[in-house]
Amino acid sequence: MKTQTLHDNEIPVDGLLVQRLVAAQFPNWSGLPLKQLEASGSSNLLFRLGENYLVRLPRQPGGGRTIVKESTWLPSLKDQLDIRIPEIVALGEPTDQFPETWSIQRWIPGYRVEAGNRNAELAKTLAASINQLRSIPLPRDIDKSLRPYRGRSLQTQNAAFQHNLEACRTIKGLDIDLDAVLQIWNDALLQPEAEYQHWFHSDLVAENLLIDDNGKLAAILDFGGLGIGDPAIDLHGAWEIFSSDARHQFRDLMNVSEAEWQRGKAWALAVPLMTFSYYWHTMPGRVADRMKMLRAVLEE
Repeated sequence: MKTQTLHDNEIPVDGLLVQRLVAAQFPNWSGLPLKQLEASGSSNLLFRLGENYLVRLPRQPGGGRTIVKESTWLPSLKDQLDIRIPEIVALGEPTDQFPETWSIQRWIPGYRVEAGNRNAELAKTLAASINQLRSIPLPRDIDKSLRPYRGRSLQTQNAAFQHNLEACRTIKGLDIDLDAVLQIWNDALLQPEAEYQHWFHSDLVAENLLIDDNGKLAAILDFGGLGIGDPAIDLHGAWEIFSSDARHQFRDLMNVSEAEWQRGKAWALAVPLMTFSYYWHTMPGRVADRMKMLRAVLEE
């Protein structure tokens, strides 16, 4: 399977390299079959290792920092959350052939959530999981790895938003009322900032949620954006994941203020604009999902 290149500075990775890394650092698993997953994301490449494991390798230089962050914090979060989250069973070291930290996780079975879901039980379980994450006590010392941009105030993101908005004006075939998008964003900038800081996931969109055979939420994936700050970012996926009625139920279950909901809505504009301006030609599936997110905001 040929890897789709998404970034100018991608680290060359193929199955043979991954086999060599596993064999050199974890020889007990070297005989297991290896298969690259089509669901590899924009930050990491994913390879299934045997029946029980997943190999995760950063696409770009510096990406190993998020792998280290996950290995540092996920074990303690796992013990305080009812929902299943990734379990890192081994941490791979950088080499001359692959200069970043990488990980082997336990395989989690399930199916990706489809955008526009009407499942009321999913809204209930996701809201409970977010509220549980928010309730976890904060560490005494918060290092900079837990301060990603998505947990900061909307005002700090305005320059990037304006840049992406103008870039989107040049995309042929982007049938979106960008002036209406700008108006909603500007209104959100007037909302009060977060009064409290909490843990947040930062990327709770359809592609990072797994459901089981019964349609119930089975796991939350990809904690690379894990952080502490304004938790409104964890609301933005509601405009992608849920239909209108399920989204209103999700909001009621979250019991957030109007200001926080509006900040979440603003992120549901900012994230799609970034996606369109950067991944328009390379990740059509993600673009389609973020299009549903943005249209849901405009139609609300």
